[in-house]
Amino acid sequence: MLAAKTFLPRPYTHQTLTFPNPSIKSSKSSSLCLKSSPQSLLTETLSTTTAKTRVQILSEALPFIQKFRGKTMVVKYGGAAMKSEALQSSVISDLVLLSCIGLRIVFVHGGGPEINQWLNRLGIKPNFLNGLRVTDATTMEIVSMVLVGKVNKHLVGLINKAGATAVGLCGTDGRIFTAIPSPDSDQLGFVGEISSVDTSVLRPLINDNLIPVIASVAADGMGQSYNINADTAAGELAAALGAEKLLLLTDVAGILEDKGDSGSLVKEIDVEGVRRMMDDGKIAGGMIPKVNCCVKSLAKGVKTASIIDGRVEHSLLLEILTDEGAGTMITG
Repeated sequence: MLAAKTFLPRPYTHQTLTFPNPSIKSSKSSSLCLKSSPQSLLTETLSTTTAKTRVQILSEALPFIQKFRGKTMVVKYGGAAMKSEALQSSVISDLVLLSCIGLRIVFVHGGGPEINQWLNRLGIKPNFLNGLRVTDATTMEIVSMVLVGKVNKHLVGLINKAGATAVGLCGTDGRIFTAIPSPDSDQLGFVGEISSVDTSVLRPLINDNLIPVIASVAADGMGQSYNINADTAAGELAAALGAEKLLLLTDVAGILEDKGDSGSLVKEIDVEGVRRMMDDGKIAGGMIPKVNCCVKSLAKGVKTASIIDGRVEHSLLLEILTDEGAGTMITG
């Protein structure tokens, strides 16, 4: 049995709702995938949408906009949503829309696949230990160049192009993160953990409705750079900012009651329920550090933490602006 507050898993499907592009005066439209909800216009499958329907959809989103307007959301970006250009476009448009309706977005990213590509170009074989990248001095230099110099600026450019204003940073800037070596540094090299978070550089940006885009690289007190797990960085930052939500984009549907059944999604669960599932072996492998990151951030004051399916188009909007969501929400 799950904890009393745990919502039992239930299968879900998604249907497609099309929104005409207002900048193109033609019959062509773009698609937005939305999960089914029996009493909502958001469940209607339409080839075209009338003006009245679009207004009704916006009206349905109003309670969510009112609830979250002015609240800080920390989004960790990576996985499939980063590798696919179509999903990348979806994530960026979601961020800009959420920013435009008054949510305060902080965007934390990794970039593992891109790092691997550059290591391979240079004839260096990527090496991992327990899911963490073994990072010697040469690899650390490449990690910094790729994450801070390439991926970060690319994402900033996409957000700016989409109509919001983004500011690219890494954990070293303004001592946002101060790093310490991992306990397994003798095996992992320059893989670090976060010893402290300073949000003084970020708060003016957030208050001005700018979108900080933060690469998961940090330095220790002596200036040595460390590779930081992006999930961990996002969780620590969400706690330090007192965020309303932490959202981790992943390559899976969320927490599954049955790991072999993608339809057994647990929509909502509390911390005790998560611990029971871990004890029962239902949460294992790469999901463990993500869940632990969420639990830790909740313990430090974050209201809710969600592990959402980055493979679903517009998953951020589904999670924030609908009751159905796009993954698993963990509550304190």
